[in-house]
Amino acid sequence: MVALEAVSKSYGPVKAVDGISLQVARGEIFGLIGPNGAGKTTTLRLMGGIILPDSGRIFIDGIPLITHPVAAKKLIGFIPDRPYLYEKLTGWEFLQFIADVYRLNRPQAMKRAEFWLEMFGLDGRQHDLVESYSHGMKQRLAITAALLHDPPLIIVDEPMVGLDPAGAKLVRDLLRKQAKDGKTIFLSTHTLSLAEELCNRIGIINHGKLMATGTMEELRQLVQAGEGHLEDVFFKLTTEEMV
Repeated sequence: MVALEAVSKSYGPVKAVDGISLQVARGEIFGLIGPNGAGKTTTLRLMGGIILPDSGRIFIDGIPLITHPVAAKKLIGFIPDRPYLYEKLTGWEFLQFIADVYRLNRPQAMKRAEFWLEMFGLDGRQHDLVESYSHGMKQRLAITAALLHDPPLIIVDEPMVGLDPAGAKLVRDLLRKQAKDGKTIFLSTHTLSLAEELCNRIGIINHGKLMATGTMEELRQLVQAGEGHLEDVFFKLTTEEMV
């Protein structure tokens, strides 16, 4: 579903992403973890077509993102860690705007919106201005917007930011259900326990390089961590001695 081929991105002298190659299959939940500044968010923004790579290629379900961005982006639902929302719109107006951006049938799209709004506990608040929402409510509205066009690829940066325990559980269950239905989930998180619990495979990035990818068992074997948790693997691969 997703393929990155030798993708690199620099900001001035800093190489945020350094030659990453990676494939993620349909129906897989893939987690990207790494220290602050390791290149996680830049990788996700490259995959979402928000920024362009300096070199390399990105394919979304076989479609080259760089040369066919509109076709590729139709397949992507992108949920950033700090969603930008039009705060002078109501939640409902914002979702209508998103439906129009994707050229969806508006009545059908808003029917789906009603389903997600109810699931996320936003029904009853959809006609309030977005500026009146709490951070958690804004995050749930952003998730609703990302799912509105039923994308086969969902990219999530720090999915639990601003969510209370009930909201976090709801999102975990939602991501599992989406993957079970054949959607591909690519998420970045600082919460190692979440990645260990949720993801089929995990990639560890540091200094813009992909240090390792694999299932928990494969990662344990790589660093001889025995029955250790992801935290043990993470620190063994990201200490200065290892890089």
